[in-house]
Amino acid sequence: MFYWLLHRLIAGPILKSAFRLQIVGAESVPKKGAVILASNHLSVIDSIFLPLTINRHVSFLAKIEYFMGTGVKGWAMRQFFLATGMLPMDRSGGKKSEASLQKGIEVLDKGEVLGIYPEGTRSPDGRLYRGRTGIARMVLEAKQNVTVVPVVMVDTEKVMPIGESVPRLRKVAVVYGKPIDFSRYRGIKADRFLLRSITDEIMSELHALGDQQFRDVYASTVRQQLEGPRSSAAPSPSASAA
Repeated sequence: MFYWLLHRLIAGPILKSAFRLQIVGAESVPKKGAVILASNHLSVIDSIFLPLTINRHVSFLAKIEYFMGTGVKGWAMRQFFLATGMLPMDRSGGKKSEASLQKGIEVLDKGEVLGIYPEGTRSPDGRLYRGRTGIARMVLEAKQNVTVVPVVMVDTEKVMPIGESVPRLRKVAVVYGKPIDFSRYRGIKADRFLLRSITDEIMSELHALGDQQFRDVYASTVRQQLEGPRSSAAPSPSASAA
């Protein structure tokens, strides 16, 4: 109930008007069944704008640090993220990351919509980076066929650049591509080659849909390189942002 009140009656209309939100191709999203919205990731506010563009509930896998705040503020932020469809994801690897992927699969098994950023973290420089194969595992391991819809966020990094907490008022857009059907792989045992093939196909569609330059390296690697000198001197407030 809180999700729909927030997105449809309160924040939704205000944000759409204030940021002149342009929505292109939203009719590509199936009206029912399991769907993954595979989006590029330019700003922390991507997860706020994207759910405003379709009439289905969207769940997101969000970094677990968002849910670990203390005191009244931490509790309020935790409740807000949970109420708006965010699911805590532990990215430390191993069994914890495996459990996080299972949360996403549970959403798909219920025939719902899951928002995923295949790059795994925000782009450090506006370019599109190599996709992580977790999205392919979800497609293959879900109990029902999953439709993947590529989504491109446009200019959200100009509204709230990395390291800033106050958004700037300017026009943004959300552009949907054609649905991708991976049902041809149902029943095939996943290996690293198949997972990479599915992930690369999704990233290729994202690249074709937008105008970002593509780099075939992980965004997290580039961010670590860029933040290295700063992190050695003092912790950066954006160093662990997703």
